[in-house]
Amino acid sequence: MSDTPAEASAAPGIALFDARPFFEKALAYGVQHGLIDEAKLDAIATEAPKGMVQIARYFGSEFLRPELEKARERIVNLVSLNLEHSSGGDLRKAAEALRDNSLLSRSKGASDMLKALIAMPQSSHFGMNEQGGFRDDHIPQLARWSLRSLADYQAELAKRQQVSTVIEAALWLADFLGMDADDLEDAGRDAEAVIRTALLVLATKQTQMPDWVAFQKTIAGLRKKAAANMAAGKPSSKASTSSIPLPRELPPEFKAVVEGVRKSVLSDLPKILDSTLPARKLFDQTPAFMGRYFWVEDALSEVDDFDRAASAAWNKATGGHSDDSSLLTLFLCIASGSAHKTLLTEKGAAALVRKVRKSGMSPQLVAPYILANAPAQYQNDYLELWQEFWEDAESRLLSDHDDKLYDALALLRRDCNVSGA
Repeated sequence: MSDTPAEASAAPGIALFDARPFFEKALAYGVQHGLIDEAKLDAIATEAPKGMVQIARYFGSEFLRPELEKARERIVNLVSLNLEHSSGGDLRKAAEALRDNSLLSRSKGASDMLKALIAMPQSSHFGMNEQGGFRDDHIPQLARWSLRSLADYQAELAKRQQVSTVIEAALWLADFLGMDADDLEDAGRDAEAVIRTALLVLATKQTQMPDWVAFQKTIAGLRKKAAANMAAGKPSSKASTSSIPLPRELPPEFKAVVEGVRKSVLSDLPKILDSTLPARKLFDQTPAFMGRYFWVEDALSEVDDFDRAASAAWNKATGGHSDDSSLLTLFLCIASGSAHKTLLTEKGAAALVRKVRKSGMSPQLVAPYILANAPAQYQNDYLELWQEFWEDAESRLLSDHDDKLYDALALLRRDCNVSGA
């Protein structure tokens, strides 16, 4: 490679920059070293104009001189890209490639390289990347890339290969956890978010990509494990690091990118393991964490979970009783600001009446309580039950003419649960 004219004229110890296109350097090297003969030069001279016309037509018009001039630049650059890339910058190998292949095949080879590059994902966000390879609407991008250097191509290729590997790793982990690639595309989240969640899920021995309810349980499991480690006196940093391992089944080609994402999970762990921070507030309301982790959007699952929680709270409040007397006793306690009970003693009932006559009632508190806690299918019935009771009870419970509480207590014995004790 030191035999090019520019380098031969340089003084010893001084390397001159050769600004010629790589194609021209390889051609000159081939002629100088007897690798390319006159017949091959004639073939190149014949092919070049044909290639220029084809390129001008593809990117615009072969009938305009500026388009033809641009096409000349493009064919030279495309052939240079292909030769330099395939030879690794070795002029002898490049010259041999020129000798053994047509000029147009080298131009097409570079075009195919660039088309494959353009079709590669630029973003690791599912749903933002186009499917189906190179299309006609990519031609303007190809026009720009056809004039770029090999260094530009290599830098962009490395970046897009990294993105592709992250996406493929996320797809592998999602599949490992039972989630279909199409569903992941529809979810439209970052591949890194999928990987982070997969690592947390696998760390808690789960086998499915979680919906929000399951994700909350995963976080609760991690916090419980961290608390147990602290109680056992294990160093928190060592315990946290070992608590989020790479899956043993992970293919070797994904280990580097998943390890990179794993480091980001470890940096998040202090907040993830903070039991004073509700999961919803952290992952869905904290800007730095919003979109950082992934869960399957399943509204029905969240409704079912809410219903189960509400049902548990309702059963606790009612003691499992569903008769009208027990419910009205509970509602009356709520409206009077008293402890929630479904059974009153005679003494307790009298105390409640005296309290409301002194401090007043807040019957408007009952409806929100019912709507927040009662099973949805019974809410209207319970609201109607309370409304009918209160319309009849208000005048007697708050009466100034019932000093002995006879009417009020008679009402409570009739409609609520009042024991004789």
